[in-house]
Amino acid sequence: MSNILIVHAHPEPLSLTSALKDLAIRTLRSQGHVVQVSDLYAMGWKAIADEADFTDRVAADRLSYVAESRHAFASDSQSPDIEAEQKKLLWADAVLFSFPLWWFGAPAILKGWFDRVFTYGFAYGVGQHGGERWGDRYGEGVLAGRRAMLVVPIGGRLPHYSDRGVNGSLDDILWPLQHGTLFYPGFDVLPAFPVYQSDRMDDAGWEKVSADFCLCLENLFTVAPIPFRKQNGGHYDASQRLKPGLGGGEGGTHIHLVQPGDPVETVAGRWQRAAF
Repeated sequence: MSNILIVHAHPEPLSLTSALKDLAIRTLRSQGHVVQVSDLYAMGWKAIADEADFTDRVAADRLSYVAESRHAFASDSQSPDIEAEQKKLLWADAVLFSFPLWWFGAPAILKGWFDRVFTYGFAYGVGQHGGERWGDRYGEGVLAGRRAMLVVPIGGRLPHYSDRGVNGSLDDILWPLQHGTLFYPGFDVLPAFPVYQSDRMDDAGWEKVSADFCLCLENLFTVAPIPFRKQNGGHYDASQRLKPGLGGGEGGTHIHLVQPGDPVETVAGRWQRAAF
């Protein structure tokens, strides 16, 4: 039995996105898991990061959100709604983020959830810096050991989001969320569950999607995460650039995935070949 948090961002309870959220709740609970849901629209979540997030300001004349965030977390003076969401994240063994793809990203209310909940000292600004080490991030951090997965209904067709699709690869579109927001504070990030042509789905389509989603949920704790390179795994130099010989001399986000044959650093500090 595991603890699972669902962070849901859709304004319509009868939407396909909400139907997937409801299916996840039923399926996961039937498997014996404990589920909590942060339904952001239903909660009336405050999406704007501003001075109201801090009950004990460091400087009253000018707002430095980073400085105030650091102080609030360290002094236990965060806004109660922020603290409540952080406690849910620490409680969870896995987190599902349920939202529709709007303009190549998440709805503003979910972005606002990340902006406010992922505070200094909680999701960033963690760990010591020195040499090639730039703090506990990208595979390390407060949320390490937890799994995260995006559940993303999309209006467009799958070919549009393929490697040569006009919209760009879905992996690249989701990179800022999967790598920059979730892997950064330590999550093991699972492959996303996209649903294409979500606004044109008939009963037969829903039957297949729901069956696939239930199977995905059954494998939530066994499927391999996306093999992002850990920042402190020896692959990056002191300037946080990928070391020569890695990435095949190419560019783009995919070079930050461990490739077959790449060396990986063992606990003892010796190098071995990555196993796939």
